Amino acid sequence: MATIYTQQSNNVTKTWVFLTMFFLLIILIGFVFSQAYGNANMLYIAVILSFVMNFGSYWYSDKIVLAMVHAKRIEKRADAPELWNIVENLAITAGLPMPKLYIVDDPSPNAFATGRDKEHAAVAVHSGILGILNKTELEGVLAHELSHVGNRDTLISTIVVVLAGMVSILSNIFLRVRIGGDRDRASAVFFIIGIVLAILAPIFATLIQLAISRKREFLADASGALLTRYPEGLASALEKISGSAVPSTTAQHALSTLYISDPEHKGPGFFATLFMTHPPVEERIKILRDMDIST
Repeated sequence: MATIYTQQSNNVTKTWVFLTMFFLLIILIGFVFSQAYGNANMLYIAVILSFVMNFGSYWYSDKIVLAMVHAKRIEKRADAPELWNIVENLAITAGLPMPKLYIVDDPSPNAFATGRDKEHAAVAVHSGILGILNKTELEGVLAHELSHVGNRDTLISTIVVVLAGMVSILSNIFLRVRIGGDRDRASAVFFIIGIVLAILAPIFATLIQLAISRKREFLADASGALLTRYPEGLASALEKISGSAVPSTTAQHALSTLYISDPEHKGPGFFATLFMTHPPVEERIKILRDMDIST
């Protein structure tokens, strides 16, 4: 019988499968484009660029993200004592180092975690979330974010964002560059395949990115509930966050997958559901309230 722990293991495995698919997709794009242009160097360039971008995102992603949302660091406990104490207690319980804490001046209720590993993690909360959640609800949210740190989701999510961007850049280059002169039949065929791939690859990359994000959220919900031993806290917090009509003033589309709740609040419908960055909040709440953590 499947348990919460086997589900976590399955989700992690599926995430790495998706990441492998991303790398293979980039290699496929590079190969097709190199054949279409008759230049094998394009394949090597595509692979090298993907590794270079991943290296950069590994070391600097947290600084970039925090700068994009104008996050302000909480330097000491006296600056936000309740928030500091909650995170410190949860980090001790989870066996994690105390992460850097940030507050984003944004009236919408939300939060996210970033950083390449547990030693370089950061947790940021919107000012709006502090005004609508009680202590147990805030603990649920922060436990969720610390679970992302413990599960190394923050690194995986950054790599996925970079790879998805890489796919879009390669596709855009192919569609914009014009080739002059004659080409043989094989090159012409690859050129047609390249056009189709350039159009479809970014869509496919986005779907992989969103699928990984949704898997991560289920896993962090479960891990966070186990950390606090009180799933209702996070469930109640998700109800309040998703029910808020206050728009975000700092969230950007490229960062949507990092937040505990989709800051863009996509509406119902097939296509909206297909491109959701997070699982349906009703499903997340139901799973939390059905959890049995008595054992």
